[in-house]
Amino acid sequence: MMRINHMELMPEKDVIKFPISELETHSRRIIKTLYKALASRQTEIAAKLLVTSSDIEWWFHGPPHCNHMMRMLTGDQSRQIEFRFKPRSIKAIGDRVIVEGWKGLNAYWVHVWSLEDGIVTQFREYFNTWLTVIHRVSEDGDAIRLWQSEPRQRLNRSLPDLVLAI
Repeated sequence: MMRINHMELMPEKDVIKFPISELETHSRRIIKTLYKALASRQTEIAAKLLVTSSDIEWWFHGPPHCNHMMRMLTGDQSRQIEFRFKPRSIKAIGDRVIVEGWKGLNAYWVHVWSLEDGIVTQFREYFNTWLTVIHRVSEDGDAIRLWQSEPRQRLNRSLPDLVLAI
């Protein structure tokens, strides 16, 4: 297993691949169901997959006017901006599911969902932000890179880059 310092930039070929577990398959299926329900406005199905919106742990990084998913999940209709999330990739890592997508040239997003017993308990939304997900393996900062934002998109954009340690 390759260990890296989280500050080093690694090419895509060096991402560590682990076998997919039943938990990951189940978590991925739940999140795919959530996006399908939201796309077809089936809020009752979406609600069954989440702890109550007041109990979910939210985290957002991006321009404040782009906090689309939180507004969608809470039913906030205060802004008339309609944004459709069309996942381009879905990757499960343990009890977390990373969903990535973009809309045209100006909207790139990454969602990280955490599940407990098949229910979403935490949601992180990164809008117009590159994300690298790592697993810390030592107190010295050594880490394994588990996932990174789509590299083809990096060629055309200059966006902030964050690291999520899990």
